[in-house]
Amino acid sequence: MTLNFDTLFINANLATMDLNIETPYGTIKNGALGTKDGRIAWIGEMGNLPKYKCKKKNIRDCQGDWITPGLVDCHTHLVFGGNRAREFEQRLNGVSYEQIAKNGGGIISTVTATRDADEEILALDASDRLMDLASGGVTTVEIKSGYGLDLETEIKMLKTMRSLAAQEDVRVVTTFLGAHAIPPEYKGRSDDYIDLICNVMVPKLAKLGLADAVDGFCENIAFSPDQIRRVFETAKKYALPVKLHAEQLSNQGGAKLAAEFGALSADHLEYIDEDGVKAMAASGTVAVLLPGAFYCLKERKKPPVELFRKHGVPMALATDCNPGSSPITSPPLILNMACTLFGFTPEEALAGMTREGAKALGLGNEIGTLEIGKSADLALWTLEHPSELSYWVGRDYCQARVLGSVLINSGRNGAKYAKIY
Repeated sequence: MTLNFDTLFINANLATMDLNIETPYGTIKNGALGTKDGRIAWIGEMGNLPKYKCKKKNIRDCQGDWITPGLVDCHTHLVFGGNRAREFEQRLNGVSYEQIAKNGGGIISTVTATRDADEEILALDASDRLMDLASGGVTTVEIKSGYGLDLETEIKMLKTMRSLAAQEDVRVVTTFLGAHAIPPEYKGRSDDYIDLICNVMVPKLAKLGLADAVDGFCENIAFSPDQIRRVFETAKKYALPVKLHAEQLSNQGGAKLAAEFGALSADHLEYIDEDGVKAMAASGTVAVLLPGAFYCLKERKKPPVELFRKHGVPMALATDCNPGSSPITSPPLILNMACTLFGFTPEEALAGMTREGAKALGLGNEIGTLEIGKSADLALWTLEHPSELSYWVGRDYCQARVLGSVLINSGRNGAKYAKIY
């Protein structure tokens, strides 16, 4: 039998991240990978490569480079107006976050800037940040709304995300985060704002098809478990999967609530207890850990990585790129932080931004590992070993990315993977 390939990568080292391959990183040394119609059609050692047909110009000699699944950044707030660099400077000079908020700063300043910005400006600024992620090997990114806090601006943000998906060589997953904070016009009336989310926003966004999931912030400075429950019940009514910012600053029982609703993920989780971890394990809810926010906020309490390991909860990683607590657009930096701050192994870190990140978006059957039948979302790296992805602090070794049927040059030596489609 002769296989037909659109593209064939040869003489590559493959970090498949496939748990069925019982080697570190699911490694296949001196391997090959063939694609057909945007999917992986064959993968294995060069010596086992079957008879094939492929145009000569579409055979790429990797010369020992590594191929991994394209990185998955499963938690970002990439679309927003303005920035908060001045507030960062003020905090360094001793001004408290609370005082900054009283002076009109904090999330409300981002809400104001986002409401004032038009879609073109939002898209232009977000595109720059998205290109940073892509140059670091990302092929899939989740983007949350939540800096509009009114229907008009939330729609504007979500439309901007959809436009980015159409314009950039990155897969974009959109999440509605209306329950992010209490808008200034609803100060002291949080239940009324939840009414707006449940009765107006979610139904409208579901009708428009702009949101792939619904998120919330369950915290003593945001929304209570009872309020989030109402949001989740509404999302369920419209067949939208849910996820949750939970246990970042205190234990509100948000992770258990997320697990009860079969949430794709619960994120942050510094203050989760063992009961919450067990609930997540039982429901298959992924723990998305965000070392960038932990670092930028100078937090001290770490998420309980050992408990997640003990109970078999998948651990994903993400940049949490946002203007207030994680202005980070470097995936390799996050991999390093996960190891140095949270105690991940380099293999766990890479899994966190591939296999487990895909699960956190409900895309584990489509992306996240190199397996026959999955989308050909790949990242190509000039490395001696994949542990270098976590070792070098913020250094981007990605030379090229493949997204389905498109190969995109990314790095210093990407010319050897010249565009082939």
